[in-house]
Amino acid sequence: MKKIALFPGSFDPFTNGHLDTVERGAKLFDELIIGVFINTSKASWFTSEERTELVKQAVAHLDNVRVISQESELTVTSAQRLGAKFLLRGIRSVKDYEYEKDIMTMNSHLAPDIETVILLANPEYSHISSSLLKEVLLFGGDVAKYLPPVINEAFLRKRASHEKLQ
Repeated sequence: MKKIALFPGSFDPFTNGHLDTVERGAKLFDELIIGVFINTSKASWFTSEERTELVKQAVAHLDNVRVISQESELTVTSAQRLGAKFLLRGIRSVKDYEYEKDIMTMNSHLAPDIETVILLANPEYSHISSSLLKEVLLFGGDVAKYLPPVINEAFLRKRASHEKLQ
């Protein structure tokens, strides 16, 4: 049986920490599907279409990884529709663990046949978050070492267009 995992997230932006999780997860599963989803509690810099395209470019070197977009469905429903028996998650800290544990418990209630697999963040990336990077970039900081080059370039273009509007 083919081992398929879904790695869901809003990925605004998709960081080197996300990429590291994907690269490691791609070694564990026959197919890894990155689900670019909507997080209703976050304001996005990029549209769903932009995020999906940028993530596709960032993971183009991985043969067993594909990227989808989903805006109106539970993660476990998407996983079931895609034939994924695993959800891949990454955690950076105890705070992330508590958050992910609650989601895992609810997902297990909703879909007991889907297992959550958690990878600990590489220490090199454990202090970064998409929200933090957006904040630093908004105020002119350099975040290039935390983002795949294609994402950093898109971020710089987005910041430049944001500055023009002000």
